[in-house]
Amino acid sequence: MEIFKPGKVYNFMSIRKYWVGFSLIAAVVSLFAIFVYPGPNYGTDFRGGTEVEVAFQKPVEIGTVRGVVEKGGFEDPSVVEVHDELNPHRFLIRVQDVTSLDEAKKDELYDALCFAGRGGADLPADRCPDATRPTEVKLSPGGDRIFLRYDSTPDLDALKQQFASVAGVELRHTPNNPQIINARDNRVEVQLQSKGDQLMDVLRAELGADTVPQEPLRVEWVGPKAGKQLRDAALKSIGIAIVFIMAYVALRFDLRFAPGGVVALAHDALMVVGVFVLLGKEINLTTVAALLTVVGYSINDTVVIYDRIRENVGKFKGKGFFELADISISETLGRTVLTAGSTLLSITAFFVWGTGAIKDFAFALLIGTVAGTYSTFFIAPVITEWMDRKFFGSSTTQRKVAPRQKKADAVV
Repeated sequence: MEIFKPGKVYNFMSIRKYWVGFSLIAAVVSLFAIFVYPGPNYGTDFRGGTEVEVAFQKPVEIGTVRGVVEKGGFEDPSVVEVHDELNPHRFLIRVQDVTSLDEAKKDELYDALCFAGRGGADLPADRCPDATRPTEVKLSPGGDRIFLRYDSTPDLDALKQQFASVAGVELRHTPNNPQIINARDNRVEVQLQSKGDQLMDVLRAELGADTVPQEPLRVEWVGPKAGKQLRDAALKSIGIAIVFIMAYVALRFDLRFAPGGVVALAHDALMVVGVFVLLGKEINLTTVAALLTVVGYSINDTVVIYDRIRENVGKFKGKGFFELADISISETLGRTVLTAGSTLLSITAFFVWGTGAIKDFAFALLIGTVAGTYSTFFIAPVITEWMDRKFFGSSTTQRKVAPRQKKADAVV
């Protein structure tokens, strides 16, 4: 399928200065937004906290929801309205709290449970007889489950009373809680109210049971330490991908081609992150997946152009690098339009009709596809030409043609 007339060369490089200038301005604005103001809006994946998604049964104002959450003792909550036709009153509520069991509360709970491993050995026997003392107590990372082991079959009613004596610790209102999960080892599981449960109780108490459903759509939590580890791992994954791509381009073509490809990749990723930060969109693991996808898509286009430039070096002797870039881009323009166009059509469908993480993923790909296409045209060739001229003294094409020209002059 021919979209453009064969043999016609478009002078893309004549407007390269405008696109390079635009990219520099966009890069400065993105870096300012990321590191100065307003800063990235990390999701629960990266900063830690509890995320609850609720579909209310009646219309509720976003300010009302935020006020109720703050009134319930949750500091600096984030409330986002999610547009979903299936759930018209859907909200995403994030709080930085993960568990209600801090170290002081844990000590208080161990004391109430008469746990000998945490000071229970000195407790009076009349309040803590041997039968009520667990030999092992384990807390889940989120603090919403506690596992206990006893030497003999424990009294579950007495265990409930022990938990009730600790202020701020409540059992989940579910059947068979606590329950014996292993009769042979006398192991007991106790489910505590998580921050998500407490948040739902606060909403139900303030807004009414006819407005707040019995169960949220989903509840997720990530500890602060795990969030930082995920954030560091995400940055490393992007960095490693760029390093290996640079090595591939250097081996596949020439060392002087690699920096242009890497700068183009970093440019595309920076554009995506900058737009997300400026729009206040959440940056999470889905965003990282989109960035890696953009990096892969962008280098594919860049490699096609580089390969055509290398072929044209021998075909068009004596032409400068930018002339060869114009010829190469023009020859592959139809392929680029078909590839980018079909990609944008499919991504747009996901962006328009998708919801939640799919919509954000598609939005990141939309930005990355556009940025990747024009960086292949105007960023990668410009950096390659500059690197070759700055560090090797001449352009690639001039250097490869020069020996042949010198030989011809000698014959004459």
